[in-house]
Amino acid sequence: MKTRSFTVIVYKEEDMYIAECPEVGTVDQGETIEQAIAGLKEATRLYLEEFPLAETSLKYITTIEVSYA
Repeated sequence: MKTRSFTVIVYKEEDMYIAECPEVGTVDQGETIEQAIAGLKEATRLYLEEFPLAETSLKYITTIEVSYA
């Protein structure tokens, strides 16, 4: 069994927390942050069992600064 770390982005939409994994594209939701992350972990595990990632598919996350009116 392989183990890999992935990025999780969590935000609130109305009364639910949304958790996303940008490297894989999986998304889940929950009433709490913990529930959303737990659901995302399971969804990502199931996705990777069906569609394994290539070993070289590393992605990097950074930030940008944008000025606007």
